[in-house]
Amino acid sequence: MKTLILLISYHHGNTRKIIDEVATVLDAEVKEPTNISPEALKNYDLVGFASGIYYDKMDKRITHLVESLPPGNGLSFILTTSGGTHEKAHKEMRKLIAIKGYKVRSEWNCRALDTFGPLTLIGGINKGKPDPNDIRSARLFAEKLKTI
Repeated sequence: MKTLILLISYHHGNTRKIIDEVATVLDAEVKEPTNISPEALKNYDLVGFASGIYYDKMDKRITHLVESLPPGNGLSFILTTSGGTHEKAHKEMRKLIAIKGYKVRSEWNCRALDTFGPLTLIGGINKGKPDPNDIRSARLFAEKLKTI
């Protein structure tokens, strides 16, 4: 299965740590959304959308790419890391993806170090995350994706 993961990971590289594992399991290409045309996504059997969550949203570079996709019928997955909740961001992304005709086959999230804004005053939250258990969980997630 030809797989592409569109990734934005900055601040602490939390999402990158997870995607490195997932990409290895899936033998996937990993690209930033600004480095691929929306039309090129139809060349993949499975497309992953991965970023940290910021103010209840996935990175805008990911959402802009999804919004610019031509109608299709591909398979996708959502993967995020977050300091807090992820449900709202995933719901919005599922809706955007569905509008374009893609099906979300699976979703995954884990807590991650967050030092944004006032959290810097206390050294952040979720220190040490993602941890080895999160990495193992991500690998299991990727193994299940291979069977879809």
